[in-house]
Amino acid sequence: MGQLRIAVLNAAHEDANTTRNFRRELDASLAEFDITQGELPETYAFDGAVVTGSRTSVYWEEEWIAATKEWVEEAIARDVPFIGVCWGHQLLADVLGGTVEDMGAYEVGYSEIERSGGSRLFEGISSEFTAFTSHADEVSALPDGAEPLAANDYSNHGFRKDRVFGVQFHPEYDRKTARELVHRKDLSDERRDSVLAEITDENYQSACEAKLVFENFLEYVAELQSVEATSSGATPTRAGSSD
Repeated sequence: MGQLRIAVLNAAHEDANTTRNFRRELDASLAEFDITQGELPETYAFDGAVVTGSRTSVYWEEEWIAATKEWVEEAIARDVPFIGVCWGHQLLADVLGGTVEDMGAYEVGYSEIERSGGSRLFEGISSEFTAFTSHADEVSALPDGAEPLAANDYSNHGFRKDRVFGVQFHPEYDRKTARELVHRKDLSDERRDSVLAEITDENYQSACEAKLVFENFLEYVAELQSVEATSSGATPTRAGSSD
Protein backbone atom coordinates (compact mmCIF):
# COMPACT_ATOMS: atom_id res chain seq x y z
CA MET A 1 0.00 0.00 0.00
CA GLY A 2 1.48 3.34 -1.06
CA GLN A 3 1.41 6.67 0.71
CA LEU A 4 -1.71 8.80 0.65
CA ARG A 5 -1.66 11.17 -2.31
CA ILE A 6 -2.64 14.65 -1.18
CA ALA A 7 -3.21 17.76 -3.32
CA VAL A 8 -1.90 20.93 -1.67
CA LEU A 9 -3.65 24.01 -3.02
CA ASN A 10 -1.09 26.66 -2.13
CA ALA A 11 -2.56 30.16 -1.93
CA ALA A 12 0.43 31.78 -0.21
CA HIS A 13 1.78 33.78 -3.17
CA GLU A 14 5.11 31.98 -3.50
CA ASP A 15 5.97 32.08 0.19
CA ALA A 16 8.64 29.40 0.64
CA ASN A 17 7.69 29.03 4.30
CA THR A 18 4.32 27.57 3.32
CA THR A 19 5.83 24.87 1.12
CA ARG A 20 8.39 23.97 3.80
CA ASN A 21 5.83 23.86 6.60
CA PHE A 22 3.30 21.64 4.87
CA ARG A 23 5.97 19.27 3.56
CA ARG A 24 7.18 18.88 7.13
CA GLU A 25 3.75 18.38 8.71
CA LEU A 26 2.04 16.14 6.13
CA ASP A 27 3.35 12.58 6.05
CA ALA A 28 2.04 11.83 2.57
CA SER A 29 2.89 12.07 -1.11
CA LEU A 30 2.18 15.74 -1.87
CA ALA A 31 1.30 17.30 -5.20
CA GLU A 32 1.56 21.07 -4.75
CA PHE A 33 -0.26 23.59 -6.94
CA ASP A 34 0.32 27.36 -6.90
CA ILE A 35 -3.31 28.34 -7.27
CA THR A 36 -2.47 32.07 -7.23
CA GLN A 37 -0.82 31.46 -10.63
CA GLY A 38 -3.82 29.57 -11.93
CA GLU A 39 -2.35 26.10 -11.28
CA LEU A 40 -5.05 23.58 -10.41
CA PRO A 41 -5.04 19.78 -10.60
CA GLU A 42 -6.17 18.38 -13.92
CA THR A 43 -7.95 15.48 -12.22
CA TYR A 44 -9.59 14.67 -8.89
CA ALA A 45 -7.57 11.48 -8.38
CA PHE A 46 -6.35 12.34 -4.90
CA ASP A 47 -6.97 10.71 -1.56
CA GLY A 48 -7.42 14.13 0.03
CA ALA A 49 -6.66 17.82 -0.36
CA VAL A 50 -5.33 20.72 1.69
CA VAL A 51 -6.01 24.42 1.14
CA THR A 52 -3.39 26.74 2.68
CA GLY A 53 -3.48 30.26 4.05
CA SER A 54 -3.23 33.37 1.88
CA ARG A 55 -2.72 37.12 1.98
CA THR A 56 -6.02 37.65 0.15
CA SER A 57 -9.68 37.46 1.13
CA VAL A 58 -11.91 34.75 -0.27
CA TYR A 59 -14.54 37.33 -1.27
CA TRP A 60 -12.15 39.27 -3.52
CA GLU A 61 -13.10 39.14 -7.18
CA GLU A 62 -9.97 37.54 -8.60
CA GLU A 63 -9.95 35.00 -11.41
CA TRP A 64 -7.75 32.49 -9.57
CA ILE A 65 -10.01 32.54 -6.50
CA ALA A 66 -13.12 31.88 -8.61
CA ALA A 67 -11.35 29.04 -10.46
CA THR A 68 -10.18 27.51 -7.18
CA LYS A 69 -13.71 27.61 -5.78
CA GLU A 70 -15.00 25.80 -8.86
CA TRP A 71 -12.39 23.06 -8.57
CA VAL A 72 -12.95 22.64 -4.84
CA GLU A 73 -16.72 22.47 -5.26
CA GLU A 74 -16.40 19.68 -7.82
CA ALA A 75 -13.82 17.82 -5.70
CA ILE A 76 -16.12 17.93 -2.67
CA ALA A 77 -18.98 16.63 -4.86
CA ARG A 78 -16.69 13.71 -5.75
CA ASP A 79 -16.15 12.99 -2.02
CA VAL A 80 -12.52 14.15 -1.85
CA PRO A 81 -11.75 14.85 1.85
CA PHE A 82 -10.44 18.36 2.58
CA ILE A 83 -8.74 20.28 5.33
CA GLY A 84 -8.38 24.05 5.06
CA VAL A 85 -6.07 26.25 7.12
CA CYS A 86 -6.87 29.94 7.79
CA TRP A 87 -7.77 31.25 4.29
CA GLY A 88 -8.37 27.63 3.30
CA HIS A 89 -10.78 27.24 6.22
CA GLN A 90 -12.67 30.30 4.99
CA LEU A 91 -12.66 29.20 1.35
CA LEU A 92 -14.10 25.79 2.20
CA ALA A 93 -16.79 27.41 4.33
CA ASP A 94 -17.63 29.78 1.46
CA VAL A 95 -17.84 26.97 -1.10
CA LEU A 96 -20.17 25.04 1.20
CA GLY A 97 -22.52 28.01 1.60
CA GLY A 98 -21.17 29.68 4.73
CA THR A 99 -20.38 33.37 5.15
CA VAL A 100 -16.91 34.95 5.33
CA GLU A 101 -16.56 38.58 6.43
CA ASP A 102 -14.08 41.11 7.74
CA MET A 103 -14.36 40.75 11.51
CA GLY A 104 -13.29 44.32 12.27
CA ALA A 105 -10.23 43.23 14.22
CA TYR A 106 -6.93 41.46 13.61
CA GLU A 107 -6.05 38.39 15.64
CA VAL A 108 -2.32 37.68 15.54
CA GLY A 109 0.05 35.76 17.79
CA TYR A 110 -0.37 32.78 20.07
CA SER A 111 -4.02 32.50 21.07
CA GLU A 112 -6.02 30.31 23.40
CA ILE A 113 -8.72 28.31 21.62
CA GLU A 114 -11.44 26.10 23.05
CA ARG A 115 -12.66 22.88 21.49
CA SER A 116 -16.34 22.01 21.27
CA GLY A 117 -17.54 18.44 20.90
CA GLY A 118 -15.42 15.38 20.31
CA SER A 119 -14.37 15.61 16.69
CA ARG A 120 -11.85 13.11 15.38
CA LEU A 121 -9.85 16.03 13.94
CA PHE A 122 -9.00 17.24 17.46
CA GLU A 123 -8.29 13.83 18.98
CA GLY A 124 -5.38 14.10 21.42
CA ILE A 125 -5.65 17.90 21.65
CA SER A 126 -6.61 19.50 24.95
CA SER A 127 -10.07 21.02 25.41
CA GLU A 128 -8.29 24.39 25.64
CA PHE A 129 -5.17 24.67 23.50
CA THR A 130 -2.67 27.20 22.15
CA ALA A 131 -2.14 27.93 18.45
CA PHE A 132 -0.63 30.67 16.31
CA THR A 133 -3.22 32.86 14.59
CA SER A 134 -3.19 35.56 11.92
CA HIS A 135 -6.47 36.70 10.37
CA ALA A 136 -8.76 39.69 9.92
CA ASP A 137 -11.56 37.75 8.17
CA GLU A 138 -13.74 35.14 9.85
CA VAL A 139 -16.31 32.50 9.06
CA SER A 140 -19.18 34.51 10.53
CA ALA A 141 -21.83 31.92 9.60
CA LEU A 142 -21.08 28.24 9.19
CA PRO A 143 -22.48 26.30 6.23
CA ASP A 144 -25.85 24.65 6.86
CA GLY A 145 -25.29 21.32 8.58
CA ALA A 146 -21.70 22.11 9.58
CA GLU A 147 -20.51 21.21 13.07
CA PRO A 148 -18.51 23.84 14.99
CA LEU A 149 -15.33 22.30 16.41
CA ALA A 150 -13.39 25.15 18.04
CA ALA A 151 -13.65 28.87 18.78
CA ASN A 152 -12.38 31.77 20.87
CA ASP A 153 -13.54 35.33 21.51
CA TYR A 154 -12.46 36.38 18.02
CA SER A 155 -14.15 33.81 15.81
CA ASN A 156 -14.91 30.24 14.89
CA HIS A 157 -11.64 28.31 14.70
CA GLY A 158 -12.81 24.96 13.37
CA PHE A 159 -15.70 23.24 11.63
CA ARG A 160 -16.63 20.02 9.91
CA LYS A 161 -19.18 19.20 7.25
CA ASP A 162 -19.15 15.62 6.00
CA ARG A 163 -15.58 15.03 4.70
CA VAL A 164 -14.57 18.69 4.88
CA PHE A 165 -12.68 20.20 7.83
CA GLY A 166 -11.43 23.73 8.41
CA VAL A 167 -9.23 25.33 11.07
CA GLN A 168 -8.75 29.08 11.34
CA PHE A 169 -5.48 28.86 13.26
CA HIS A 170 -2.07 27.93 11.80
CA PRO A 171 -0.93 24.54 13.17
CA GLU A 172 1.84 24.37 10.55
CA TYR A 173 3.68 27.54 11.61
CA ASP A 174 7.20 27.38 12.99
CA ARG A 175 8.92 30.29 14.75
CA LYS A 176 10.63 31.53 11.58
CA THR A 177 7.30 31.75 9.75
CA ALA A 178 5.62 33.50 12.66
CA ARG A 179 8.36 36.09 13.03
CA GLU A 180 8.51 36.87 9.32
CA LEU A 181 4.74 37.25 9.13
CA VAL A 182 4.67 39.69 12.04
CA HIS A 183 7.41 41.84 10.48
CA ARG A 184 5.43 41.90 7.22
CA LYS A 185 2.17 43.10 8.78
CA ASP A 186 1.10 46.72 9.15
CA LEU A 187 1.17 46.89 12.95
CA SER A 188 1.99 49.61 15.41
CA ASP A 189 5.50 49.36 16.81
CA GLU A 190 4.06 48.55 20.22
CA ARG A 191 1.87 45.72 18.97
CA ARG A 192 4.58 44.31 16.72
CA ASP A 193 7.04 44.19 19.60
CA SER A 194 4.43 42.61 21.86
CA VAL A 195 3.62 39.82 19.38
CA LEU A 196 7.28 39.18 18.58
CA ALA A 197 7.97 38.84 22.31
CA GLU A 198 5.40 36.02 22.40
CA ILE A 199 7.26 33.95 19.78
CA THR A 200 9.28 31.96 22.29
CA ASP A 201 10.38 28.34 22.47
CA GLU A 202 7.88 27.81 25.29
CA ASN A 203 4.89 29.13 23.34
CA TYR A 204 5.95 27.27 20.20
CA GLN A 205 6.18 23.99 22.12
CA SER A 206 2.74 24.61 23.61
CA ALA A 207 1.33 25.20 20.13
CA CYS A 208 2.83 21.98 18.73
CA GLU A 209 -0.11 20.06 20.21
CA ALA A 210 -2.33 21.64 17.55
CA LYS A 211 -0.25 19.97 14.82
CA LEU A 212 -2.14 16.76 15.60
CA VAL A 213 -4.93 17.98 13.31
CA PHE A 214 -2.76 17.01 10.33
CA GLU A 215 -2.01 13.51 11.65
CA ASN A 216 -5.67 13.02 12.56
CA PHE A 217 -6.82 14.18 9.13
CA LEU A 218 -4.47 11.80 7.33
CA GLU A 219 -5.55 8.91 9.55
CA TYR A 220 -9.18 9.75 8.76
CA VAL A 221 -8.41 9.78 5.02
CA ALA A 222 -6.59 6.43 5.26
CA GLU A 223 -9.57 4.90 7.07
CA LEU A 224 -11.93 6.15 4.35
CA GLN A 225 -9.73 4.52 1.73
CA SER A 226 -9.72 1.23 3.63
CA VAL A 227 -13.50 1.20 4.21
CA GLU A 228 -14.25 2.06 0.59
CA ALA A 229 -11.87 -0.58 -0.72
CA THR A 230 -13.37 -3.21 1.57
CA SER A 231 -16.95 -2.33 0.60
CA SER A 232 -16.07 -2.59 -3.08
CA GLY A 233 -14.21 -5.87 -2.58
CA ALA A 234 -11.00 -4.37 -3.97
CA THR A 235 -7.50 -4.46 -2.51
CA PRO A 236 -6.89 -1.14 -0.73
CA THR A 237 -4.69 1.16 -2.85
CA ARG A 238 -4.04 4.87 -2.99
CA ALA A 239 -5.59 6.95 -5.75
CA GLY A 240 -2.94 8.02 -8.18
CA SER A 241 -0.17 5.91 -6.58
CA SER A 242 1.59 2.94 -8.10
CA ASP A 243 1.40 -0.59 -6.70
